[in-house]
Amino acid sequence: MKISWWKITAIVLVLYSIVAGFLIDVPRLPILHETIRNLFFHVTMWFSMIMLLIVSLVNGIRYLGKADMHYDIIAEESARVGIVFGILGLITGSIWAKNTWGAWWVNDAKLNGAAASMLVYFAYILLRGSMDDEHKRARISAVYSIFAFSLMLVFIMILPRLTDSLHPGNGGNPGFGRYDLDNTMRMVFYPAVIGWMLMAVWIVNIRVRIRKIANQFG
Repeated sequence: MKISWWKITAIVLVLYSIVAGFLIDVPRLPILHETIRNLFFHVTMWFSMIMLLIVSLVNGIRYLGKADMHYDIIAEESARVGIVFGILGLITGSIWAKNTWGAWWVNDAKLNGAAASMLVYFAYILLRGSMDDEHKRARISAVYSIFAFSLMLVFIMILPRLTDSLHPGNGGNPGFGRYDLDNTMRMVFYPAVIGWMLMAVWIVNIRVRIRKIANQFG
C-alpha cells in the first residue's frame, strides 16, 4: 500500500511535537510555569477543528451549487471529525484552566463560546439524523452549516475580543506570540499545527472512503 508523502509528514510532525513538547525548555512564566506546554496540544486541536469546519462549510456550499453527494459526504465527515477535535480542545483547555486558573471551568467568554459552538455543531449532526431523504438532508445541512460556522466565528473570535477574557489575545490580553512564545517553542508549535492539521485531513479522508464503499455495497 502506497503511503503519500503528506501522511508520512503528518506522522513525523505529530510524533516530533509530542516528544519535543514534553522535553524542550519553556519560558518560566508566572502562573503558567510548565503548563505552557499545553500550547502544543490545546491550540493545535482548535486550529485543526477550525480548518475542518471550513472544509465542511466549503463543501456544503459546493453541494448547493452542483447537487453532488460527494461534496455532502466530505462536508459531513469533516464536521464530525472537527467536532472530535473541538472536544479534545475543550478537554485540554479544561486541564490547562485547572492548573492555571484553579478550576476546570471558569466564566470566560472564550470558554463559554467554545462550548456553545460545539452545541451548535452537535445540532448539525442531530439535524442530519432526523431526515431520510439524502438530497433534502444535504441541502438543509449545507444551509445550516453556513449558520453554524458564522455563529462559531462570533462565539470564539468576536465576542471574546469585545469582552473581558482570560485567554491570551482576547479582552485586552496580549497574545502568546507577542511576549512569551520564544523561538524554541515556535520550533515545536508550528510543526505541531501542521502535523495535527494533516492528521485531521487524513482521518477525514479515511472516513470519506469508508462512506463511499459503504454506499457502493450497501
